[in-house]
Amino acid sequence: MGIDRDTPRLYLKPGHERPVRRHHPWVFSGALGRLEGPVEDGGLVEIYTMAGEWLARGYLNRRSQILARLLTWDPEEGIDAAFWRRRLERAWEARRALRLEEQTTAYRLVFAESDGLPGLIVDRYNDFLILQSLTLGIERWKPTLVRLLEEFFGPRGIYERSDVDVREKEGLPPRCGVLAGEAPPDRVLILEHGHRFYVDLRRGHKTGFYLDQRENRRRAAAYLWGAEEVLNAFSYTGAFAVYALAAGARRVVNVDTSAEALALAAENIRLNGFGADRFENIEGDAFEVLRQLYAEGRRFDAVILDPPKFAYAQAHLQRAARGYKDINLQALRLVRPGGVLITFSCSGLVSPELFQKIVFAAAEDAGREVQILEKLSQAPDHPIRLTFPESEYLKGLIGRVW
Repeated sequence: MGIDRDTPRLYLKPGHERPVRRHHPWVFSGALGRLEGPVEDGGLVEIYTMAGEWLARGYLNRRSQILARLLTWDPEEGIDAAFWRRRLERAWEARRALRLEEQTTAYRLVFAESDGLPGLIVDRYNDFLILQSLTLGIERWKPTLVRLLEEFFGPRGIYERSDVDVREKEGLPPRCGVLAGEAPPDRVLILEHGHRFYVDLRRGHKTGFYLDQRENRRRAAAYLWGAEEVLNAFSYTGAFAVYALAAGARRVVNVDTSAEALALAAENIRLNGFGADRFENIEGDAFEVLRQLYAEGRRFDAVILDPPKFAYAQAHLQRAARGYKDINLQALRLVRPGGVLITFSCSGLVSPELFQKIVFAAAEDAGREVQILEKLSQAPDHPIRLTFPESEYLKGLIGRVW
């Protein structure tokens, strides 16, 4: 293709070229030197140094703090249907190499920037695909992407779950509905490491299930054999509970704010062969419930914390850190000596190092000693792009508590 002289140009302020040269896929609004040409938000733009050196090609959105999302650093690579085909093929080949279908019927096919497709999420649940279009640039190419996904996978249906807050930052309204084929049923049954789960693809959190925790559920279960009672806070639809019971835990207590999620958790537990005597569901705010359980004198052989994202922007970071410290402090007070704390953060702004420091501070305040047994991250179908540290968002610790 070569460089299109008619494509609008974005010139970077001096000193802002380095991240682009190092293949970081974002250009922030503060790096803007000037724009040349008839610029349309969502359209393609060529990225230049102020001295006129071509750097990359991507799509623009002046309504977002992320001014441009970069697609290629090859001047000969055009952004057309063939480009999207190549990137989807590469993402699919990477998933095939993981042999995911031997482990599960639900996994991530496309992970946005990590797969060179900024703003696009595609998850596979059996023969349905769930698509999230998170940016204006992807929204423009969505019909092409849907056609290619139909061609590659022949799904029963492609359903959109673009009902996330980040779209508002892109100037886009939320959007859900059928993009191709048929709508998924109210519940889809998936398999994961031999366990069965009902998933609500149309209304459930994220795209219906926390696919990124697949390997962490299995690692956590390895420490739960023989546990008399496990507390599963922020339990959602009970995936960690099922793994715990299957591993040999006698009983699990699920805590969640959603009665609907807890009802589905109960159904998933029964679906895997465990009776009502093996679990207890408590509806309520985990911060308050954990305090109440401590006041009642209840203690647990293991506590699992899988809270939602606490930090959505840099301005939220201090408040998020306080929240993570508080919930870990309450959990640590509930763990019997020799028991296990399994704790996570999915806030990308909270680095693994910061998260460990937060848990350390909580342990110090609780007067407990903790040995880190494992450090955890997201499942490999959610790859971390080395030039894009923001893609490492999920981190966890398994610790022995004394």
